[in-house]
Amino acid sequence: MIRMELRQLIYFIEVAKREHVTHAADELHVAQSAISRQISLLEAELGVSLFWREGRNVRLTPIGKVFLEHAEKVVLEIDKAKQRMHEFLDPDNGTVRLGFSTGLSVQTFSSLLAQFREKHPGLEYQFVQGTPSYLIRLIENGELELALASPVPDDHPAVSGEILYMEKLMLLFRRDHPLSGQKMIRLAQLKNERFITFREGFSIREILFAACRKSGFEPAIAFEGEDMETIKGLVASGTGVAILPEPALLFNLSEEIVKAEISDMELMRPVGVMIPKKREMAASEKALYTFLTSFYDRLNRFQR
Repeated sequence: MIRMELRQLIYFIEVAKREHVTHAADELHVAQSAISRQISLLEAELGVSLFWREGRNVRLTPIGKVFLEHAEKVVLEIDKAKQRMHEFLDPDNGTVRLGFSTGLSVQTFSSLLAQFREKHPGLEYQFVQGTPSYLIRLIENGELELALASPVPDDHPAVSGEILYMEKLMLLFRRDHPLSGQKMIRLAQLKNERFITFREGFSIREILFAACRKSGFEPAIAFEGEDMETIKGLVASGTGVAILPEPALLFNLSEEIVKAEISDMELMRPVGVMIPKKREMAASEKALYTFLTSFYDRLNRFQR
């Protein structure tokens, strides 16, 4: 059974970095003999030589280089665990990692985050963007605790999803398009159009295809991507037409683009939050989750 101690790993890493026992001892503020003894014990336990001794200098052996890679990971994970322990106890300190699914319009979230920052000024933030499936994998692996996404899962074994609000989807045309003067358009009128949309796996694409098929045609796709601003730009260039969430049209919309509503069906997409089912969140992330759900609950009641 391996019985190595954390201090042995710390001593080993410092010596490996400096290639000198005395310099490592000075940096760690311990006796040189203590470092030499602990590394000797570590080598004896592993049954290998981690260093070649060259006078007062040392160099990692090939197996020492392999062990260094793993030792650094171990120490890093322990440091992260200690940090998380502190975060679990104090919601006003630590780092909140928050995920956003690509293609999400987050204009309302900027207001929410500003309010939350005022209440918790000591927190730091790391933001992660990706597809909903990518964010789900991060939550499954313990690399992420909280993510805004569309859609959110309703039957995933490890990830819980809660819908926060619904976004209305609008049609976008270039200003000189033959249908651009109409405020209400039946989807069947677009059967000969080419659509600019998100690639497979994004909720808006799935909603578009389902709606078009319900109207009796298969949409022709001119472009598939994952960036909302690119889609707006291609509509403005006349490459095709698109459907996008209404909140996303409040910002950075070219004068060359006009919008219209779909008259024969209401296209809505759910936006929600994802959290782990079987793992408790840190106090800071739990505070953000509570604030997030409360904020959108108030917003939804106000808009009714």
